[in-house]
Amino acid sequence: MKVRKGDNVKILSGKDRGKKGKIFRVLPQSEKAIVEGLNLVKKHVRPRRQGEKGQRVSVPAAISLSSLMLVCPKCAKATRVGFKVGEKSKFRICKKCKSEI
Repeated sequence: MKVRKGDNVKILSGKDRGKKGKIFRVLPQSEKAIVEGLNLVKKHVRPRRQGEKGQRVSVPAAISLSSLMLVCPKCAKATRVGFKVGEKSKFRICKKCKSEI
């Protein structure tokens, strides 16, 4: 996978197009991710105790990985991700500035 939890990403399509955020959770089976504070949907919550009112809460929904682009920490631009194999490990590189992510 090209993105991981904690990466900064830019949203390419949808109602939040152009906004940047941090990945909160990655769902590899469905090829989706949850980005903090973006792609918010309203969820209706029932009252828990007697006398308490129900409410609508904004919750971040999953967004397809194809709609996200990684933001390079060095050059601060949205970039494609490449891979390079070292002697002991495989790591991600920025396609624009060729630095390790």
